[in-house]
Amino acid sequence: MAARPTGYEPLDTPKPLAPSLWLIDGPHIRFYGLPFSTRATVVRLENGGLWVHSPTRLTDGLRAEIDALGPVRHLIAPNWIHYAHVADWQAAWPEALAWAAPGVAQRAAKHGLDLHFDHDLGAKAETPWAGQIDQMIVEGSKTHREAVFHHRASRTLILTDLIENFETAKLPAWMRPLVWLAGIDAPRGRMPPDMAFSFRRKDLLADAVDRMIAWNPERLILAHGQWYERGAVEELERAFRKVLNARRWDAVMEKIDADRAGD
Repeated sequence: MAARPTGYEPLDTPKPLAPSLWLIDGPHIRFYGLPFSTRATVVRLENGGLWVHSPTRLTDGLRAEIDALGPVRHLIAPNWIHYAHVADWQAAWPEALAWAAPGVAQRAAKHGLDLHFDHDLGAKAETPWAGQIDQMIVEGSKTHREAVFHHRASRTLILTDLIENFETAKLPAWMRPLVWLAGIDAPRGRMPPDMAFSFRRKDLLADAVDRMIAWNPERLILAHGQWYERGAVEELERAFRKVLNARRWDAVMEKIDADRAGD
């Protein structure tokens, strides 16, 4: 039986977005029984090496196209869910270094996968891409710690699951009500409710969003659903309005208290 189209065809091929920046739309994967479209992002660094975020299915055709872009040097597993195809890319490019966000290695081992990661991703840009790709780990949740990146030259923010933005017309009919109820339907996608609930430290999430906004991105790439060609800051402000408003309200109250104390 043929796989159901994702709506993002052609799949398994690099699609140019900006100089030294491509995305790859992959096939559906099943997560909690739901079909999720997949997406990788490829950046060519200044030294010519390729940096691959959330690698998708690797086909012979894709491998040849990637080789034409440059040597794969870095493979990024950005959170505890996005690592399924890293091993295939490692086998194809054994000299590439694999980088894992917190929780990835433990999750893979729990599921019986013998994955090797060369380095953990930290709170600031790693040396091979420092000055080219900004980086942070979004804190505040015990279960979901996602590495977020910003490609400076193209002003592209690269998220994975912090915002999901499903185009319901591209989903099976039975899945659409679930997406509507969760509020993760395009064009006004947001963080899935179960993930939002896991963020007990909303202040740390607000810190991370404020930092993303300070990067001043224009484009916003997501792993699932429709991504945003422009207006990234506005979309961040919208998607995280509740935590940002709480932060700003607290700041107003602190100022009022300080003014009263000074009287």
